[in-house]
Amino acid sequence: MHVLIVEDDDAMASALSAAVASAGHKATRVSRGEDALLGHRHHEVILLDLGLPDLDGLEVLRKLRQVTQVPILILTARDDERSVVLGLRSGADDYLVKPVKLVELLARIEAVTRRTHRAGHAAPHSIQVGDVRVDVDRRIASVGERELSLTATEFELLSLLARNAGSVVTREQILDALWGDAFVANSRSLDVHLTGLRSKLQLPGFIINVRGVGYRVEQG
Repeated sequence: MHVLIVEDDDAMASALSAAVASAGHKATRVSRGEDALLGHRHHEVILLDLGLPDLDGLEVLRKLRQVTQVPILILTARDDERSVVLGLRSGADDYLVKPVKLVELLARIEAVTRRTHRAGHAAPHSIQVGDVRVDVDRRIASVGERELSLTATEFELLSLLARNAGSVVTREQILDALWGDAFVANSRSLDVHLTGLRSKLQLPGFIINVRGVGYRVEQG
């Protein structure tokens, strides 16, 4: 697996590259946002620092999301709520705050890779729940004639809930399915992605919060 590391700190970049290589992956490091935008192709995962010398990392993230759906993990010293929410809503698949344990970083990389692998090998079919249609093969979701512009994680979340329409899907099941580990994954990530998905669906009451358990969508 090819991992693109976007990090301007040489020591941090070296540690990340070594960790990625130790797991059997190939790492390419760039230090500027513009270099990431030019060199993102042929990489399967992107580790993105927000404090870059030429562009703000969130701007780089938004631009990358316009051209690629590969998993992007933010790795930054910014731990304020606003940055976390902005990062996830802008399309990041996960948000890690420095300093991060390299073992945890590798676990997160493997989790998003497994999720992408499963998505890429999904059986070609569509799921219909009321006016909501999820084309798993083409990765297109729509409400009636309105096609939704979803991030990769929002699409996976909607697909999971739609496949289990009528049944409660627990928060732990969602975290495990989308991030690979219900206990390692950041629960705040789910809340932000869920809020974004609800906003784009514009269907009040479609995703029901089962207090203290999880979420359910009603069968149409």
